[in-house]
Amino acid sequence: MDQRTLLITLTGPDRPGVTSRLFSVLSSFPVTVSDIEQVVIRGRLTLGVLVAYAGGPSTGTGTTLGAMWTAVESVAEDLGMEVELSTGSQAKEKRRRGRLSVSVLGATLQPAAIAGIAGRIAAAGANIDRIERLAQWPVTCIELSVSGADPDALRVELAAEAAALQVDVAVQRTGLSRRAKRLVVMDVDSTLIQGEVIELLAAHAGCLEEVARVTGEAMRGEIDFAESLRRRVALLEGLPAEVLADVRREVVLTPGARTLVRTLKRLDYRFAIVSGGFTQITDALVDDLGIDYSAANVLEIADGRLTGKVVGEIVDRAGKARALERFAKEAGLPISQTVAIGDGANDLDMIAAAGLGIAFNAKPVVREAADTAVNTPYLDSILYLLGISRDEVEAADAEDGVLTR
Repeated sequence: MDQRTLLITLTGPDRPGVTSRLFSVLSSFPVTVSDIEQVVIRGRLTLGVLVAYAGGPSTGTGTTLGAMWTAVESVAEDLGMEVELSTGSQAKEKRRRGRLSVSVLGATLQPAAIAGIAGRIAAAGANIDRIERLAQWPVTCIELSVSGADPDALRVELAAEAAALQVDVAVQRTGLSRRAKRLVVMDVDSTLIQGEVIELLAAHAGCLEEVARVTGEAMRGEIDFAESLRRRVALLEGLPAEVLADVRREVVLTPGARTLVRTLKRLDYRFAIVSGGFTQITDALVDDLGIDYSAANVLEIADGRLTGKVVGEIVDRAGKARALERFAKEAGLPISQTVAIGDGANDLDMIAAAGLGIAFNAKPVVREAADTAVNTPYLDSILYLLGISRDEVEAADAEDGVLTR
């Protein structure tokens, strides 16, 4: 006996009871529910229901289908809604393999951006199965559920389109691998906080211009980070240690940093920072934000002044990757369940090692190497890449009496 389907699509003004009325009518017929989708935009409802029923010439299906069709149309007319019905074969409606999530972010999303992204997806032979808005402010983010595409090939195609359209696009596999992320490891300077701590120190020491020049070379990968750190710290020799307290007060968090950490901690994520900066500054961030793990360099202090040296092993590019592995082990998690976020060449190894590597307002070499890039000024935009919507964040903050952002 063939299995047939009927797709019922109701559209019209949203109101309480629409879903109840429709399914009350359907309960009078010998059908089973195969799929349901519902969305409300600006008070207008679209409800799609796929029901299955036994087909064949000997089942009296025509009479049953006709009666069901009439009953559904009657409900739609009574509710002041439009209805569309179409029949099909259950066998033809299997979903494609290769389920992906495509997140599109922008300060504003122009129609051309959506057209360009959708066009690339279609050209790759893939299908957009669903579109959902995750955020409307301070950036707009939509998430597309896509099937039938190779993730690596689609990522390359969409990255090129995103650059041309000046939006951010992330392509991830859906399913357990995305939901299983449980440890976020983040760079500090120019990521968790605005600017570079060593430049704040250099401003007090009167050598800002030279330090900033060396910092830029290191972040672009033009010189070895460890050597650049030694050169910059040497310029701080003799700086009074009490200046560190002044710099701690001068540190400014990146917009959205508190929201990002607070939200992930609510969801039982572990949060870590790893920095080429200094523990004398990062320890205060750990206490302030409730961060679980941290690693940074230690400035040597003698007789109340900086000596121009660092103590112990330098946290450089390789050191950051080792810290990621150490934090994951301490948390009892595989590397595949980690997220690494950074902006400079010093972050490349940990971004490559993590389950998801994110370049945040990063240098070109980092954007090219990362799984995805976020170029908005808001750090909590990363929540959307993890499937967390703005509405969910605000609802949780309101429940806890927290002012969002």
